[in-house]
Amino acid sequence: MLSKLRKAFWLFGFTVLILALFLPGYVKLQGLRAKNRRLEDNFRKMTVENYLLQEELKRVDTDPVYQEKMARDKMGVVRKGEIPIKIFSDKKR
Repeated sequence: MLSKLRKAFWLFGFTVLILALFLPGYVKLQGLRAKNRRLEDNFRKMTVENYLLQEELKRVDTDPVYQEKMARDKMGVVRKGEIPIKIFSDKKR
């Protein structure tokens, strides 16, 4: 009976020792995997955004109609003889 109890104690002690050695590394590994997944998702989103911005840049460089639209919308440019009219909403007042 005593030898079985001693074996169980040693087995328990060995198990606790193994857990104490490897559990912190395993927890850190899981955290790094989660961070890697977040970074990969962020990278995919930024890749798509980068592609869309490159396409818009090509359009700005080559499409005169788009250039005019951007100049009118963003900078308030008007053609000679046109009268600019600004409309204010009630929320901005």
